[in-house]
Amino acid sequence: VLQLDQAYLGMPQKYFFKERNDTMIMAYENLAFQVATMLGADKTVAEQDMKDIVDFEILLANISVPSEERRDSEKLYNKMTFAQLAQNYSEFDWLGYINSIMSSPKIQIDITEDEEIINYSPPYFDKLFSLLNNTPKRTIVNYCVWGIVRNRISSLGKAFRDLNLEYSKVFTGTSTEPARWKQCIGAAWIVGDVLGKMFVKEAFDEAAKADVLKLIGNLKLSFEEQLVSNNWMDEPTSKAAKEKLDAMNKKIGYDEKILNDTYLMKLSENYTVSEDGYFMNIINFMQEANAEHFRELRKPIDKTKWFMLPPTVNAYYSPTNNEIVFPGGILQPPFYHKNFLKAINYGGIGVVIGHEITHGFDDRGRQYDKTGSLRQWWSDDVVEVFKTRAQCVIEQYGNFTVEEAELQINGINTLGENIADNGAVTQSFKAYRKWVAQKRKEEPKLPGLDFSPNQLFFINFAQVWCANMRKQNAIGRVLSGVHSPSKYRVIGTLQNSPDFAKTFGCPVSSYMNPEKKCKVW
Repeated sequence: VLQLDQAYLGMPQKYFFKERNDTMIMAYENLAFQVATMLGADKTVAEQDMKDIVDFEILLANISVPSEERRDSEKLYNKMTFAQLAQNYSEFDWLGYINSIMSSPKIQIDITEDEEIINYSPPYFDKLFSLLNNTPKRTIVNYCVWGIVRNRISSLGKAFRDLNLEYSKVFTGTSTEPARWKQCIGAAWIVGDVLGKMFVKEAFDEAAKADVLKLIGNLKLSFEEQLVSNNWMDEPTSKAAKEKLDAMNKKIGYDEKILNDTYLMKLSENYTVSEDGYFMNIINFMQEANAEHFRELRKPIDKTKWFMLPPTVNAYYSPTNNEIVFPGGILQPPFYHKNFLKAINYGGIGVVIGHEITHGFDDRGRQYDKTGSLRQWWSDDVVEVFKTRAQCVIEQYGNFTVEEAELQINGINTLGENIADNGAVTQSFKAYRKWVAQKRKEEPKLPGLDFSPNQLFFINFAQVWCANMRKQNAIGRVLSGVHSPSKYRVIGTLQNSPDFAKTFGCPVSSYMNPEKKCKVW
């Protein structure tokens, strides 16, 4: 289905709320000015044009719905026809615009006024056209062009990349460009399935797949026991939650289609590649990828499709597919190794698995049922209890001050990830202890270390998130990130864990064992 949403801004929304002469805003304006003049614009004209663009983007930021108010999927999901859209916002030719795109030779889809579209941000569009009517057309056109140029600076020559680097020094604190080989790998991701096949052939251990399947089974069982034992869900909701858990699909390692050379060749048959035309190669690939994306409108939904490439060191839960996905890249140290102690694997990949499972029951995932349909399948009373429990998490994390940024964590924006982290550690530790009980024997200590296996579980959980952040990067993470900074992902979660406190002998009311603990799952 076609979707409509508020503008994607050049910087996180909250940056545009700073004073007009703030360092971040001026660095962003200077980047636009320098790029424009390097592309041939008159300096005097460009200086005013780029100032107007940033002023306009500040106004766009002010009418945009903040991320804190965009966590309720039911409120975001506003389905209507193009006829209704045109009636609501008659100032714009919606049908003409979308058909100008869809009539492309690469797409060739006709959109009528009966076609459905989802408007994710009605409050934004309620204010947009008043803003546009009071903005010079030159500024609007320049803003649209700048949006395209901004996203492709990294594909241009060194002089342009140097400008981007100067901006990045202010924005993230980065002082050097990535090594050339990293840039090349990054560019190769545009042919990601080919790259994925190379990774699988060279680096993926097939034995890991079977091992992780067992871990997933154990983690799902641990979560199921949590559903059965909790006292705040009524029986119908608990039963439906178990059905969702049972129906949760899993993907591990890679999509087997990428091993098929015929499939890979077919993917690239519409691509035009030139040995001496790097920038146009990128553009051609993007055009074809966008066209394929739009062509999917008239195709059946492909639930076998992966949205991460095999080398990716990450994982995800898809609420609309009700599935957890673990690319091959995350099935390696420090998350996992087939020769690690089980305590370390459960503290690493086990927590990641539990994290993704719990996403199916966090503040957003809980709104989707076992088939991936968006509907309220929890009773009203259970929803209210959940919100009370979630509020505890919001307040706990919202009281953490990130020293590097001198800012407090946004407990609302990070709620889903914090719920998933807390649930994951609880479930994975219980699953590990159940594995030990089945073996009827504790694992040995590691040579040279005086930590018990239980302690190693928590140590590896913490080790996975070990990181240093520059001040600028920390500010960005706090202002716009959905994850708490790494340090607080560890501290916040372990403060809520009775298992951690018992394992390390933390006194009651100490910093890592507060009397008040938050628990959702």
